[in-house]
Amino acid sequence: MTIDKTAIRNAATVIVLRDRATDPHILMGQRGAKAAFMPNKFVFPGGAVDAADGDIPLTSQMPALCRDRLTEDADPSLVHAIGVACIRELWEETGLILGAPGTWQSSPPPDWQSYAATGHVPSAQALQFVFRAITPPGRPRRFDARFFLLDAAQIATDLDDFSAACDELSHLQWIPLKKAREFDLPFITEVVLAEVEGRLHDTAPPASVPFFKNGDEESLFLHLKGRPPTAADE
Repeated sequence: MTIDKTAIRNAATVIVLRDRATDPHILMGQRGAKAAFMPNKFVFPGGAVDAADGDIPLTSQMPALCRDRLTEDADPSLVHAIGVACIRELWEETGLILGAPGTWQSSPPPDWQSYAATGHVPSAQALQFVFRAITPPGRPRRFDARFFLLDAAQIATDLDDFSAACDELSHLQWIPLKKAREFDLPFITEVVLAEVEGRLHDTAPPASVPFFKNGDEESLFLHLKGRPPTAADE
């Protein structure tokens, strides 16, 4: 399949937060020097939504408030696929499992066979939608990235075992939140870190979600507050 490098691709990024109340750490890794997008930068696990993500079953969806925020200024049919992409990217890039113990009802596709072999099925219930940003024009790749906060306590496997990770990210490590800015970070990652720091003591999904909407004509900083209520909600 040929990928249009000029198109804006939907993407999902997972910010895994460990020891939130005592000594907060976040999981990050370094992109390769030859990567077309953000080479050498330290980033959170994540990547583009695949066409097949919409077909993967979830045992539980993410919270209703988060799903509502995701539908604003976006195709509502993407919500399921974005949740699946979070779980897939976390597994592929770190080897960590977000899911529930269980057996797949049908044979998993090739990309999911190693995940399924661990005895888990995907669940998006623990994901909290906290940020959205579109890559500015002029970059070699552009993404409409949704960032999700995940408490590490919801991970089903050993938090220090990255043996099943692919080689897309090197130097995977738990970085103290207060020292994260000492690493070589993309600008948007620094912005998202500030949002995470502000949410350390608030475990509920945010009522509104910051959105950097970088378009070809203008750049806007918005807040996603969900769709207006309809008669069906009353």
